Amino acid sequence: MKLLSVAIPCYNSEAYMSKCINSLLIGGEEVEIIIVDDGSSDRTAEIADDYAEKYPTIVKAIHQENGGHGQAVNTGIKNATGLYFKVVDSDDWVNQDAYYEVLKTLYELTRGAETVDLLISNFVYEKQGAARKKVMQYRHCFPTNQIFGWDEVRHMKKGQYLLMHSMIYRTKLLHDCGMELPKHTFYVDNLFAFEPLPYVKNLYYLDVNFYRYFIGRDDQSVNEKVMIKRIDQQIRVNKLMVDAYLKANVSNRRLRAYMFSYLDIITTVSSIMLVRAATQECLDKKQELQDYIKDQNMGLYRKLRRSLFGRVSNLPGRGGRKMFVAAYKICQKFYGFN
Repeated sequence: MKLLSVAIPCYNSEAYMSKCINSLLIGGEEVEIIIVDDGSSDRTAEIADDYAEKYPTIVKAIHQENGGHGQAVNTGIKNATGLYFKVVDSDDWVNQDAYYEVLKTLYELTRGAETVDLLISNFVYEKQGAARKKVMQYRHCFPTNQIFGWDEVRHMKKGQYLLMHSMIYRTKLLHDCGMELPKHTFYVDNLFAFEPLPYVKNLYYLDVNFYRYFIGRDDQSVNEKVMIKRIDQQIRVNKLMVDAYLKANVSNRRLRAYMFSYLDIITTVSSIMLVRAATQECLDKKQELQDYIKDQNMGLYRKLRRSLFGRVSNLPGRGGRKMFVAAYKICQKFYGFN
C-alpha cells in the first residue's frame, strides 16, 4: 500500500502541469500520483498518459468527461489506495525539502500507536509579481510535532484557516465521511476543508512550507472579477457549508467555534462579492442568501448577524464603509485574490 496518494485535477493544464507532477515524482514509490484529466481539449490527456507510461508504478492517468474541480477531486478520492490523501492543483507545486519531511512524518505516524486523521503543514502564496512571498503558517494555533486533539487548538485569527493547500487527510476518513463534492462548481475546496472536520479526532502539525499556491492567472478562480462572474457557484458552496454545519451538530466546543468562524468568513466573502458587483440582481441574491440561512436555522442566522458577516451585510454610512474595507482585507488574506 502506498503511503500517500496525491490527486492532481487537470483541465487544459498543458502549460504548467509538468512542473506540478515533477515536484511530486521525487517522492518515489511511497507516493501514488493520480492525474485526473477532467475532459481537457488541449494536450493534458496526452501529457498525463506519457507520465503514466514512464512511471507506471507511481502515476495513474484517469480521463473523465468534464465535471469540474470537485468531480476531479471525487475521482481522486475514489481511486486513491494510499493511507493518506492530498490534492495538489495542476498550476501549483510542492517544495522538495518540505516534501521529504512530510513523507518522513507520515511514515513515522503510520507506525505509531495513535491514528492521525489530519496532517497540517504551511503553504506559500506564490503571487505573480510579488517580491515577498506570504506564508500561511499555524505555529501560533497548533502544538508542533506532536499528535493533538481539538481541545488543544489555540485561537485562530480571522483569515487564518485550514485550506485545502495545508491539509492531508487519512484516506479512509474521506471514504467513511461520504463527502461528495458538487459537479461543475468552483470553490469546492472550501467544502473539502470543512465537511470532513467532525470526523477528525487526532491532528498533527508539521511546521514546514510544503505547498506552493500560485496566484496570478487572469482566468484563475480567485481573481476577483472571475469570482463575481461565478458568484452563483460561490453561493452554492456557501449554502452547502451551512447545511454541513447544521448536519454535523458538533459537540466539541473548539471545533464548533472554528467551523462557525470558517462559515462566517465564507458568508462574508459571498456578501462582499455581491456588494462589489454593484447590481440590483446581486443585492437580491445577497438577501436570498440571508433568507436561506434564516430558513435553515434561525439561531445560526442570528449568530451570523452579530458576526463579521452580519456587520458587512448592513453597511450604512461612513462606519459601514470602514467595516466593509476591513472585512475585504480579511477576505483578501483568506483567498489571496487581487
